[in-house]
Order: sequence, then C-alpha cells, then structure tokens
Amino acid sequence: MHDLDTQVITQALAWVRDGHPIWLCTVLSTYGSAPRGPGSMLVARRDGQYVGSLSGGCVEEAFLEEVVAGDFKRPVTLRRYGESREESRRLALPCGGVLEVLIEHHAADDAWLAHLEALQLALSGQRRLKRRVDLESGTIRADNDEEPGGPSVARHPGAVDIRIGPVLRLLLAGISPVAEACAGFAKMLGHEVIVCDPRAEAREGFHVESVTVVPQLPSAYIAAGGCHAATAVVALTHDPRLDDLAMIEAVRTEAFYIGVMGSQRTSDARATRLMRSGGLSQVEIERIHMPIGLAIGSKTPAEIALAVVADIVRVYHGKSRDAL
Repeated sequence: MHDLDTQVITQALAWVRDGHPIWLCTVLSTYGSAPRGPGSMLVARRDGQYVGSLSGGCVEEAFLEEVVAGDFKRPVTLRRYGESREESRRLALPCGGVLEVLIEHHAADDAWLAHLEALQLALSGQRRLKRRVDLESGTIRADNDEEPGGPSVARHPGAVDIRIGPVLRLLLAGISPVAEACAGFAKMLGHEVIVCDPRAEAREGFHVESVTVVPQLPSAYIAAGGCHAATAVVALTHDPRLDDLAMIEAVRTEAFYIGVMGSQRTSDARATRLMRSGGLSQVEIERIHMPIGLAIGSKTPAEIALAVVADIVRVYHGKSRDAL
C-alpha cells in the first residue's frame, strides 16, 4: 500500500466521526494504460471534498460531478470509466484506458466506523486484512489475511475481496549518499521511510523531508520490533558495524526484502563472515539480496539507489527478475 491510501482512510474516519456519510471508491481493475492500479482508493463527501486518487485527475472530476448531482445512492455501485470512445476522449484517459471502480456509500454509523478503524490498524502495520464487499447488498466484513504481498483485488460471484495491508516501509540501516537518494525515491513512491544511524555527524548531513530519523543502531531498532511483513531492510554504508549487525537481526524478522550494498567479491566475503561470526544459516543468507539491486550498470549514488528501490518494488509485487 501507499501513504496516500493511509490518508484516504484517516480522512474517512474523521468525516464519519463528524457524522458525514461518505463514498469510498476502490479501483477494481484497469484495462489499457492507467495511472493507478487495482486497490487504489479515494474517499469523498457529498459537497465534493475528497482525498485520494483513482486516475490522476480526470476520473476524479467525473466521479465528483456525479456525487454532487446525487448519483450513487445505493450502498454499492460498480462504475466503468472510459469504456466508450466519447468518454475516453472526454476523460483524457491515456491509451484508451478503462477503469472499473467500486463505489461504496455508507452512513456514519457505528459499524462503518469500526470497519474503518480496522482498516487504519491494518495500514499502520498491525495486521493484514481482506475486505469482502457484497456487490448486491453492500454488506462488508474484514477478515485476517495471512497471504504475503501487496494490495490486490479478487472477484467472486456477487462479491469482491480487497486486500489491505501496511504501507511499504523502507528501513535504511545507516546514512550514506546512496541511502539518502533511496529515501528520496521511496518518499516519491509514497512509502514510509525510517533511517537508523547512531552517528550524530551522519544524521546532521541527512536532508530528506518527512523521513523518520532514529538515533539508534539499526540492529537494535530491528530487534525491538521495527519490521513488519511489508518492510524492506536495506544497508548501504559499507560499514560492517552497521551493515552486518542489521543483516543478522533482519533475517530473524518477517521483512519481505533484506539487502546490503557491495560488489560480488564483498558480498561473498560478507556471507562467509555472517555464517562464521554471525551464526546465520545458509537459508538465512539466501534471504539477503547481495549484491543488492537490479543490474542496470549503476555507478553514481542516485543510479545505485534507483536500482535498489526498483528491486524492492519488483519483489513487493512478486515479479521475478526473468519477467523484467
């Protein structure tokens, strides 16, 4: 999930607590080119206020016009945008794209409030949920979901399942020029970014907005519960005191991605060191991406960071390297 989806549910909760009925929209599927994928969310009020995104602008305008005009009064509606040639031109959807959107209309009652609170807990990293929405009655339920991976949508006869999970967390073990570039890329992608470094001089030189900086050894932060299943732990300092200890702790967590920077020769030496001194097994070593990142010929800190973040996104979405 992305930070924008957290903003959607947070705003939905605030409006419901104030007594406002709301419309919660979820992208179910896309055909052709579409800026936002399945699972993307938007929440709106009857007066046209909204938070979130379905398409990057064009579909939102059409949807809000319909809401203000009094449409979507039923508990649940399926709406396809861009299906006709005329509408596709009017909405300026790229490459003839079509979006299918689930639109839920709920009054501000206790049951809906409790459901939104459960979604907020899921997005904050406490658990994963699978929302089931009945397409006829609009009834909803949220069940625990143990499946790995990011957000997804599954269709069933008369119902749809929408997976809700934590915002992707990037945990940077130590500060370096590459780590700073990684933090910038990850924030642009809507990810939560946490940087751990006990060195005051390194923290003073770090300048990326909206990033949590923790003055602590990364290994200590990880051991204290700093990872969940949607966490990527990345060490990019070339300092074994930070990198190696972070790897030793990270493999004991459910983090979906663990990686450390270094050449193939450095990585081989680190693997031997982690097995001999760190007590890691071969299975644990194989969880660590080293060398880290996609092999795109990276040289500069920004290029290396691009390769690292791209590899994290690849793994998060379950894509093999062979599929690229």
